[in-house]
Amino acid sequence: MIVKKTLLTVGLLVIAMGTAQAQKLTAAGATFPYPIYSKWFSEYSSSHPGVEVNYASIGSGGGIAQVTKGLVDFGASDMPMTDEMLSASPIKLIHIPTVLGAVVPVYNVSGGKDLRFSSDVLADIYLGKVSNWNDARIAKDNPDIKFPDKAIVIVHRSDGSGTTYIFTDYLSKISADWKSRVGKGTSVSWPVGLGAKGNEGVAGMVRQMEGAMGYVELIYALQNKITFGSVRNISGAFVKASLESTTAAAASVKTMPDDFRVSITNAPGKDAYPISSFTWLLIPQKSNDPAKGKILHDFLTWMLDKGESMVSSLNYAPLPSNVAEKVRARIQQVQ
Repeated sequence: MIVKKTLLTVGLLVIAMGTAQAQKLTAAGATFPYPIYSKWFSEYSSSHPGVEVNYASIGSGGGIAQVTKGLVDFGASDMPMTDEMLSASPIKLIHIPTVLGAVVPVYNVSGGKDLRFSSDVLADIYLGKVSNWNDARIAKDNPDIKFPDKAIVIVHRSDGSGTTYIFTDYLSKISADWKSRVGKGTSVSWPVGLGAKGNEGVAGMVRQMEGAMGYVELIYALQNKITFGSVRNISGAFVKASLESTTAAAASVKTMPDDFRVSITNAPGKDAYPISSFTWLLIPQKSNDPAKGKILHDFLTWMLDKGESMVSSLNYAPLPSNVAEKVRARIQQVQ
């Protein structure tokens, strides 16, 4: 009897170990939503013992590459995959929007609190046409600021980045020169500047370097206590990034496409922050491991039911209710 009980115990242990192994998921991608994803995966694991999600914050370009090669169980990107990317991927992927965020211009210049940036000036700064903080065009939008005679040191992402995609997508919409010379993408040929890895790297470099200017997701500016400016939107209003102004940008989407691939940069509306975006999880429609597919389906449902209520505390905007319900219907396809 003792032998039988021992064998039964060992057998159950082996089964349990196998189940636990099947419940360890790997993911990789965007740094833009990393703070909220980190919180979500931790909270989900706490309420689902035995489930573990390991997420590598390596940038959207890396996330797309790894998920399409089958190196991770799912990916994350701030750039929706193109038709060509989706066609080339051996794995059929579904875009699932998760939260809304904002990319903000951060800077480190003496006396430059609450700066305003016109869209054309912002583009020309990154083109290298406006290269000094005391340039008359910057001063025109900030008449009460006495700027130092100091060169603007541009800091941009060195890795494949969805944050870069959002920023360059915006610049391509508001500057014909930028569109023709540089364009949009997770990686571009920057006319000027220094590269840094991740939102963390850009934030750190700007914070340490007098005269520096870069672009990061809002939460990184707030966490690193870096000053960021208002940007003039298409209605002519200077708007600072916030939950409210990001939500206002999302409201410009009257009909969400079935595949959720949509851009909301340079959105209309006087209250809309112009460098706003959805961010997406890239989910295999059918996982190679049915157990992992079930977990992904369950996690996405949990995200809508529980996770969305957590996003405001980290300065992301939750999905609009109509989008959330459309996502709920879409995740029924995840296997």
